[in-house]
Formats: sequence, C-alpha cells, structure tokens
Amino acid sequence: MKRRAAVIGLGHQAREDHLPGLLAAGRAELVALCDSDPVALGAQQDVHRVPGFTDTTELLDSIAPDFVIVAVPHHAGRAVVEECAARGIHILKEKPFATSLSEARELAAICAAGRVELMVTLQRRFNPIYTSVGQFLDQIGTPFLLDGQYTFHTDDPGAGWRGNVSQAGGGCIIDMGYHVVDLLLWYFGMPSRIIAEFSTAALPEAGYDAEDTAVIQIGYDSGLYGSVLLSRWIAPKTEELSVVGTKGSVLLTRGQVRRIALDGSVVEELTRSQAPVSAAAAQIDHFCRVLDGERTNASGPAQHLAHAAFVAACYESKKAGCYIDPKELL
Repeated sequence: MKRRAAVIGLGHQAREDHLPGLLAAGRAELVALCDSDPVALGAQQDVHRVPGFTDTTELLDSIAPDFVIVAVPHHAGRAVVEECAARGIHILKEKPFATSLSEARELAAICAAGRVELMVTLQRRFNPIYTSVGQFLDQIGTPFLLDGQYTFHTDDPGAGWRGNVSQAGGGCIIDMGYHVVDLLLWYFGMPSRIIAEFSTAALPEAGYDAEDTAVIQIGYDSGLYGSVLLSRWIAPKTEELSVVGTKGSVLLTRGQVRRIALDGSVVEELTRSQAPVSAAAAQIDHFCRVLDGERTNASGPAQHLAHAAFVAACYESKKAGCYIDPKELL
C-alpha cells in the first residue's frame, strides 16, 4: 500500500521537483496540498485534483497523511516541523535543515521527541552521476586540491525573503550552497578549517543583506585543500567540482563525471541526460523505504548537524576574520 503524502508549500521547488516526483514515485501518492496563497493553491488543485488547504493545521486535522513534503521559506520550516512532529507525522524537508546551528539542534531534539523521521531533500544523492564519484576518487591517488563552482544569474539576487538574513538564515551559502556543502561532506567528510569571504555587492541599491556571492576556502587534516565559488549573480550557470590527486583528477559537472590522467587525457567518463523527476521520485521512494524499515535515513537530523556547523563556520569566519574549525562548533 502506498504512503499518503501531502505537499506543504507550492513554490518553484515543489512544482518542479516534489510534485512531479510524487506522481512518478512507486511507493507514495499525493493526497493533499497546502499553501498560504489561495491563487497558487487553486492552480495546483486544478492540476492534481486533491484537497487543498491554506493552513497546515487544517490539513493535518482533515487528512492525517503518513508524511509531508515541506517546501516552505526557510524561516517557516520550524513551525511546520514542530506541528508534524507533535502529531507523529514524518517529514521530507526541502534544504536547508535549519537556519542556524542552534535551530538545527532544537529541530533534531523535536524530531527525536516526536519519534518521527525527517529526511532533508538532496536529489543529487539519488543521481547516478554523483553516486559514482566516490569510485572515481578512489582511483586518483591521494587527493590534495579541490575547486568548486556553483553559479547562476538572477536579476534580483535579494528578492523576497531570500534576501533577508533574518528569514533565510543567510544567502547563497546556506541556500544554493547547501548542495555543495553536502557534496563536500559526502565525499570528504568534515574539514578542519573554513574561512569565507562574501558580499552583497552585486546589486547594492537593492538593500538586501543576504550574500549574493561567496568564496569559501577549506582545508582537511589529510592535506586536501581548496575553494568553492558560489553566486546567484554570475552567468553562465555553472556547477562543477574538480578534485586533483597524485595519480590523476576527477571532474564532476551536473550531467557528467570524468576521470582524467596526469597528461590530461580522459581515462573514463559517465554521462547522463538530466532526469530531475527520476531523482526526485527515487528520493521519495527511498524515504518510504526508510519509513517501512527497509532503508536507513542517511540524511536525517543527526547528519545535518554537520551541514549546519559547516555553514555556521562560514559565517563565523567572516566575522572573526580567521579560519574556524567547524568540528569545534559541534
């Protein structure tokens, strides 16, 4: 029997990823929608033909789903998690897990007290290109240098709540950068030192305070070091991670991973046309398997305390003007 799922928050991420993913998933079905905007809600109801609500409490009272997919603005996520946990309803939450390290600790305690599973949505973990990177890294000797970029251009990088630190928790580091943070933690673990420089200089007259561009320098006890550029102002759209080792290198882009020899020749590569619905559906089905006791939750609150510490170290290093060890924040 399929798990009954409701989607709370009907912005871009829900429309482009979570709703199509639910329709393609084999172990879940959409039973309700919720958004505070009645116009946005009505538009999706016309498409999906399920009950719609403008209030989370009313949805949970009326439908009692097995789990909810939460895709609300960052500052609104805590209230939804608290209410669902109090009712024993499981949560598949859009990143970030929390807007700060202190909130991450509190949300982890809330989920534990409510005995609910919470999994943070990170579709790259369900994309074969990204899952194969570890095997490629094993073949390049000792990695010692990394270089990452995740950039795109938006005309107003501070638009709406995303430009407000008090609501978003930060800018490109905690938002789009969360995907890069997850890749670094997934492939290499927690670094021992982080320092970040960032600014709101792309559109100074707009008056936002959440960074639009950032450079993060990181180092590991193993000797691996490097930097990551994040920006929601720089075109063209770029997403790549390059790792150099003693016997070669690995270059990861959104649809391809290559292992490159020391002379620059391509030893092997994997290419996959973009299939976001497939990754979203696989993520939802995996979460259902977690709920059914068939899989472990590798993207739960305990794991995302590390993400929160990484992000916090970025912001703390900017204030202090020096490297921060994120492990000390934990």
